Amino acid sequence: MVKPEDIDLPDVVAEVKAAFDRYEKALITNDVAVLDDTFKVDRRTIRYGGGEILYGHAEIAAFRAARSPVGLNRTIDRTVISTYGRDCAVASTLFYRDTMPGKVGRQMQTWVRFPEGWRVVAAHVSVVDEASVWKPA
Repeated sequence: MVKPEDIDLPDVVAEVKAAFDRYEKALITNDVAVLDDTFKVDRRTIRYGGGEILYGHAEIAAFRAARSPVGLNRTIDRTVISTYGRDCAVASTLFYRDTMPGKVGRQMQTWVRFPEGWRVVAAHVSVVDEASVWKPA
């Protein structure tokens, strides 16, 4: 059980932020080796993307290897990293691409600490029309 005082421990948040930043840099530079290393090598690792449904590390790696490296640059906004204890975290961010005017992307990743380090075990990426997004008044 995670105690309230173990939520968002500063050192754990910093570790996950570093792993998230490494992933983000690899994403926009199409560093496939780092992208593959970021996701847990396991058949249970899942990534739902903007146009793909990937079950297991092998499918995720195959997608990364086949993806075009063109147009990957993006700007991220409102990134939130929440940690629960010392071994589990969720990273959520919005992203914008010049190639997608009027759209906002949403990305959520579940990170778990393993002996080999922090790895993503589940991810979801989707894009919506920004004008249709409900926003608080």
